[in-house]
Amino acid sequence: MIPPFANAQIEAAFDLPDPQACAGLLALRGLVFATAAETPEAGRVEEALRWGQPAYLTPERKTGSTLRLGVPKSARFALFVHCQSRLIPEFAAAFPAWDRFEGTRAVLFDDPAQVEPIRHGWLIKRALTYRIRPPLEASA
Repeated sequence: MIPPFANAQIEAAFDLPDPQACAGLLALRGLVFATAAETPEAGRVEEALRWGQPAYLTPERKTGSTLRLGVPKSARFALFVHCQSRLIPEFAAAFPAWDRFEGTRAVLFDDPAQVEPIRHGWLIKRALTYRIRPPLEASA
């Protein structure tokens, strides 16, 4: 179940002039909460605004790396991660067919249909458990 927005400012961050970007960001938001519900080790996920963008954190257990949703210059919408984390390189290694990145900080999208639960849920789960799991190479 997708919870209501944490506050009016977060809800307003999804009010975009581009309906495709809005739909894509809402799909990613739903996937964050669905993945969190299937990842009890992450604990409660908190929705907040960081740099004016919806952000998802694990404040109680501090298991994760912050995820943000936004609109980059080079795509309709994106899922952002901490740029100094291993998340994007690990994602690129696990899913070599996906080639839409902004350096080590974002996965880029142009269509809401590109938000795939298996592929992008994998990235979200790894972000939510970033501080409590071994690197990808050691987990194989």
